Amino acid sequence: MMSLRRAASAAALLATVLSTALTAPAHADEGSATCRPPSAAAPDPEQARLADPRTAALVERGGFGDFVRRFPTALCSSRTSPEAGRLLDAWGTALWQAAVQRAQGRRPGSDLPAGDDRPLYWARLAMTVELARWQPTFGVDRTALRTRFEDASRGMTDNAFRPTPGVRRVFVSGFDPFGLDAEIRRANPSGSAVLRLNGRRITLADGGTAEVRAVVLPVRYADFDAGIVERAFAPRLAGGPAPADLVTTVSQGYPGIFTLEAWAGRSRSADPYPDNARSLSGGTREHPVTAPGMGPGAEFIRTTLPVDAVTAAVQAPFPVRLNTAVTEIPAGDSTPVDRTDGPTAGSRAVAGGGGGYLSNEVAYRSNRLRGELAPRLPGGHLHTPVLTGLPADPQSLTGPEFEQNEDAIAAEVRAVLEHAAAVRP
Repeated sequence: MMSLRRAASAAALLATVLSTALTAPAHADEGSATCRPPSAAAPDPEQARLADPRTAALVERGGFGDFVRRFPTALCSSRTSPEAGRLLDAWGTALWQAAVQRAQGRRPGSDLPAGDDRPLYWARLAMTVELARWQPTFGVDRTALRTRFEDASRGMTDNAFRPTPGVRRVFVSGFDPFGLDAEIRRANPSGSAVLRLNGRRITLADGGTAEVRAVVLPVRYADFDAGIVERAFAPRLAGGPAPADLVTTVSQGYPGIFTLEAWAGRSRSADPYPDNARSLSGGTREHPVTAPGMGPGAEFIRTTLPVDAVTAAVQAPFPVRLNTAVTEIPAGDSTPVDRTDGPTAGSRAVAGGGGGYLSNEVAYRSNRLRGELAPRLPGGHLHTPVLTGLPADPQSLTGPEFEQNEDAIAAEVRAVLEHAAAVRP
């Protein structure tokens, strides 16, 4: 077997990761690495939740324990900063591929349901703790390395469409679990749905075929400020041999219903609701703010998805509705107004149909970029129902109702895409 220490390229590193982390027995390479000190810097708020033993159980029962155990030794094998970068790319890609294989029933060996998105989230987070703890003998940009690892483990690298004639291309994004301080067992059905779809070819409502590619985004304002949405979507909107034919962002929304959001607003206004790092946006309903790094654009952007085709065809097991509601500050006024029929001319955005949180912002950022790079491309945002059904026992990580609801939501996301991508712009 090729050693990670001898790997000279990202391809060789990836081959090694896939042959060790994905297939080796759990007892192998569990010794502590010499470049890991006995103590580490304080974890960030997101990493601190790993202290709850249920998070480790989700990783182990999801079959990703070897990734976390082997990662420190792999890090300590790096001899130079470029080699470390290639290693982080390779391990991130391998984790992503393992999560996709697992979600699609091609990676056996765990007792959580295949479509569960939580093992990927908690394994990735545990690996970032090891990255923070690592003490190499050479200089590194630790922030840049974490970004490389996160990007690769979220599907943002080595995940391009195949340029196949006659096959349409659908690009979607989901989100990590959130609201974990209230319930650490929470999953995110948008993440589950897109993991099940990534790389697959689906049959469209018109009999055609589409390939789906996906990313899973963090629920962190800082990553949005740093342009993660634009990094994810720009390669699929312009340039290259196989750009997308349709894009949509997906997030968890309202109880018991799917909504296609007619409008995305430019502002953040969700405070005091925090992100996964317990950070606030700085914007409220009375005082909305524009996010850092936001490119020029209108206060509200309207969806260009074929909503009539979707809402006419997909209604089970959950109804699918077009949501035209917004919150705005009308021109010449300073008081927020809720409207059910979209924005008025000259108003300031407070919230789109998806509110003033990151679900609204991912819709705005991706569709602002779509309007700039591929204005004729259909694009918008889909909210799934809230995923319910966790057992009352807080130590029970899953249950029949939870799994059935997650499966049903994922199946209906696929149905929405099958009808949306069948409509030619």
